Amino acid sequence: MTDSFSAHKSFEHQGKTYRIASLPALREAGIDVDRLPFAMKVLLENLLRREDGDVVDADAVRAVANWQPNDGERQEIAYMPGRVLLQDFTGVPAVVDLAAMRDAMVKLGGDPQRINPLQPVELVIDHSVQVDAFGRPDARTINSDLEFTRNRERYSFLRWGQTAFEHFKAVPPDTGIVHQVNLEFLARVVMTDEAGGSNWLYPDTVVGTDSHTTMINGLGVLGWGVGGIEAEAAMLGQPVSMLIPDVVGVKLTGKLPEGATATDMVLRVTEMLRAHGVVGKFVEFFGPGLPEMSLADRATIANMAPEYGATCGLFPIDAETISYLRFTNRVAEAELAEAYAKVQGLYHDSNSVEAEYTDRLELDLSTIVPSLAGPKRPQDRVALGDVKANFAEVLEGQMGAPARTGGVPTEYAGRSFDLDNGAVVIAAITSCTNTSNPSVMLAAGLVAKKAVERGLTTAPWVKTSLAPGSKVVTAYLEQAGLLGYLDQLRFNVVGYGCTTCIGNSGPLPEPIAASIESGKLAVTSVLSGNRNFEGRVHALTRANYLASPPLVVAYALAGRVDIDLTTEPIGTDKTGKEVFLKDIWPSQAEIRETVRSNVSAEQFARIYADVYTGSEAWQAIQIPEGATYAWDAGSTYVQHPPYFEGLSTTVDEVHDIEGARVLALLGDSVTTDHISPAGAIKADSPAGRYLQEHGVEPVDFNSYGSRRGNHEVMMRGTFANIRIRNRLVPGVEGGYTVHHGTGEQMSIYDAAMAYKDAGIPSMVIAGKEYGTGSSRDWAAKGPMLQGVRVVITESYERIHRSNLIGMGILPLQFAPGDSAESLGLTGTETFDVRGLAALFAGRFAGGGRVAVTATGTDGKVTSFEALVRIDTPKEGEYYRHGGILNYVLRSLVD
Repeated sequence: MTDSFSAHKSFEHQGKTYRIASLPALREAGIDVDRLPFAMKVLLENLLRREDGDVVDADAVRAVANWQPNDGERQEIAYMPGRVLLQDFTGVPAVVDLAAMRDAMVKLGGDPQRINPLQPVELVIDHSVQVDAFGRPDARTINSDLEFTRNRERYSFLRWGQTAFEHFKAVPPDTGIVHQVNLEFLARVVMTDEAGGSNWLYPDTVVGTDSHTTMINGLGVLGWGVGGIEAEAAMLGQPVSMLIPDVVGVKLTGKLPEGATATDMVLRVTEMLRAHGVVGKFVEFFGPGLPEMSLADRATIANMAPEYGATCGLFPIDAETISYLRFTNRVAEAELAEAYAKVQGLYHDSNSVEAEYTDRLELDLSTIVPSLAGPKRPQDRVALGDVKANFAEVLEGQMGAPARTGGVPTEYAGRSFDLDNGAVVIAAITSCTNTSNPSVMLAAGLVAKKAVERGLTTAPWVKTSLAPGSKVVTAYLEQAGLLGYLDQLRFNVVGYGCTTCIGNSGPLPEPIAASIESGKLAVTSVLSGNRNFEGRVHALTRANYLASPPLVVAYALAGRVDIDLTTEPIGTDKTGKEVFLKDIWPSQAEIRETVRSNVSAEQFARIYADVYTGSEAWQAIQIPEGATYAWDAGSTYVQHPPYFEGLSTTVDEVHDIEGARVLALLGDSVTTDHISPAGAIKADSPAGRYLQEHGVEPVDFNSYGSRRGNHEVMMRGTFANIRIRNRLVPGVEGGYTVHHGTGEQMSIYDAAMAYKDAGIPSMVIAGKEYGTGSSRDWAAKGPMLQGVRVVITESYERIHRSNLIGMGILPLQFAPGDSAESLGLTGTETFDVRGLAALFAGRFAGGGRVAVTATGTDGKVTSFEALVRIDTPKEGEYYRHGGILNYVLRSLVD
C-alpha cells in the first residue's frame, strides 16, 4: 500500500482506533477538496485509500482531486466498491457463473476455492413472487406457496451458494424488495475492514445487479447498477473500470405543495433530467430544499436515476441520514457515520461550501403538481388533468383505435359489465420506488379509508394488488388502522417483492382476458412502479401509467384512465351523491400526522431481528454439499453455462469481423426488456417449445426471470419480446426476422442458430438509447450465445454497453449525423468490420474508429466509419479476452 500524499491517518472513536484516508490531509498538498461534489469526494477517498502504485497510482488520485467541471477528456480510474448487492433474477445467474468458474478452474488445473467473493455479497430474493391470487385475504399465502413450488430448484441452488462461498449471504423470500431491505437494514453508510494489520474506516459504496441500486443514494451511499457480469468481477476483486464522471448538480428549493406527493416529485425530476441529458453522468442534489425532504422522499428520487438516465442520483450525508439510521435501529452505525463524515468533510449542513458542478439545475418543489407518466416511458410525465386527453391521443395516434367501442359484454365474479378501451385492468401498488415511502403508502391507506366510508368500491374488472417494500410497511399500515380499508377495496397484500413492475403481474382473470382479446381492446394498467415499457407489465395492457399509490387507488375506483380526475366524479356515494377525488384526498397535515403517529423504530427492530432465518418452507429446502456444484442435467431452472468451454490460458488475437448478417434492424429506445424479456413465456415461442420438450407444461412455465439460471431458456427468449419491432419484417410485432440465405420468416432465435451453425457472425443495428432499462446481463449473454459479434447503434445506455463488452460483443456507434436511415442501410446487406485487429495490435488505449462496409444483394457497397465504444484500456482487456469472466478466470489461474 502506497501513501504518496501522507493521507493515511489514525481516527479515534469511542475508544477504538481506525485508519482512514484523510481528505483534509490533501489540503497540505495544495488541493482544495471542499469545492468537490460529494460524489467526487467519495471517489477520491476510494483511490486515496487503495493507492498501490499499480492499479491505483498517484496520478489517478490527482486526476480526481483536481477534477474540473468542464475539462474535456476524462481519465480512467479503477474504482472498487465496498460491497455487492444482488436480487435473485440477476443473482441466480451470477452464482451460476461463479459455480461454472469453479468447474473451469478445476479443468485449468487451479484451485476451485480461489473462485470466491472477496468482499461482502448480499442477495435478496424478491423477484420470484407473482400475483396469481389477488383481492382475497389469503392472496399472500397462495402466492408464497406457488413461489416455493415453482422455484425450489433455484432456492436449493442459492442455499448451496450460501454454504459454498465465503462472504455471501441470502435474505430469504417473502421479506421485502431488495432496495428497501438495503435501505432499512443492509446499508452501513460507513464500512470497516481489516487490511494490512489495520482496521480501516471508509464510506459505504455498493454496486448492484439491479439498476435501481441507486435507491441507496438517498442515504448518502454511492451506489449504482451494473451488469451481472461486472458484479461478478467485482465480487472476485476486480475494480470497476470507469471514466471520471461529469457531475450535474440539482439545487432543490421550496417544499411540496398541498395535493402533491413524492411520486409526483420524482416524475418531474425524471422528466427534467431526461430532457437535460444526464446519461452516463452523476447527479447530485443539494440546496435549501434538502432539510424539507424526508429520507424516504430522497430515496424515491434516487431510486429512479435509471429512468432519468444518470449513473446515480446522490444525496449527501446530513442530519436526516443520521436520524434515519437511528430510527431504523442502527444507533452505533449512526454515531460512527456522523463522526467520520464530519472529520472527512462529507457531512452536509447549512455551513457547507456549495460544490462546483459540470452543470447546475434548479427545481422549486413548490411547483410540483399531481402527475402520472406514460403510456410507455417513465420520463413522459402527464399532469393528472391531462391523462384523459393523453390516452385519447395514444388511442388515435399509436393504436388507431376509437375512444369507445360500445364495449364487450363480460361476466366476472357475479357481475355483468361492458369492458371497453381505456379500462384499467391492473391497479398495482408495487415496486421499490413508492412502497418504501410511508408518506405515499399511508396516503393510499387514507384514500382507501375515505372511499370506503363514502361507500365507493373498485371496478370489478380491475386486478388490484399491494406488494409492500418490506414488512415494516404492513406494520405501520396496521398500526394506523388502514390495512383493513385497503383490503375492503381488494388491495390485499399479495407478497413482499417486486411484482407488477418487473412483469410478475400474473394472469388476468380468464373472462377479462377473453374480452380484451376478442374485442381487441386497448386496456391499461396504473402502477406505482418505475418501469412501464411496452410488454413489461402485461401482454394485454397496451398503455401503462406510473402513478403514486393513492392515485393507483383512485384509478381502481374509477376503473378507467379516460377520465379527468381533477373535474369529473370518481363515483357516487351511498346516497347517490357524486364523489370527486378531492373529497377523498388527505391533506399534507393529515398524512404527516399519520406518519408521525404510526411509524416507529420498534417496527424496524422487530422485523429485522432475525431476517436471515426465513420461513419454515425456506428452512426445509435441502442444501447440496460440495465445493463444486453437482449439476442436474434434468433441471429446467439451473444448467451449466457454456461460457468456458474450450477456454485455455492463452488469449487469441483480435480479428476483424467479416461476412456478418443482420439479425435485427431496430429503432430508438430499444430496452433490455425488448432484448431479454422477464415476463411470461409463450407456449409457441422457442423457449416455450423447449420447456414442453423437457416435460414442462405451460401452466408451470413460470417466467423468464425465474429461469435465468438456464441458458437454454434464456438464449431462446432473447429478442422474443411481444412488442419488439424488427424492421426486417415490417408490420410484424414480436421476435421475428428474415433469414437472409433463404428469405424465410422465422424466429430470431432460429435464424441466429442457423447462422451460427453455418459459421456466419450475426449483428444488430439500432437507433438511439439502445439498452435502456434494467441492468439485465442476459441482454448481453443471450446475443452472445446466439452468435452476435457486433452491435451498431446511434447511442447506448451505460450498463448495456458495458455488458456487451463483458460478453465479448463489439459495441460500435454511428459517427455523429449518421444512422441506418441516413446511410440507406436496409439490414439485408453483408457487413465487414475492418481496422479492429489494428486497434488491438498494440496496447489498446480506448476508443478509436473502424471501417464498416455493407454490401447489398445487388452489389451496392456502402462504406462508413463507426466509433468503437470500448472506452477504456481495461474494457479493451475484457474484450480481448472474449469477456470479463474469461479475463478474471485467467488472472486467477495465473
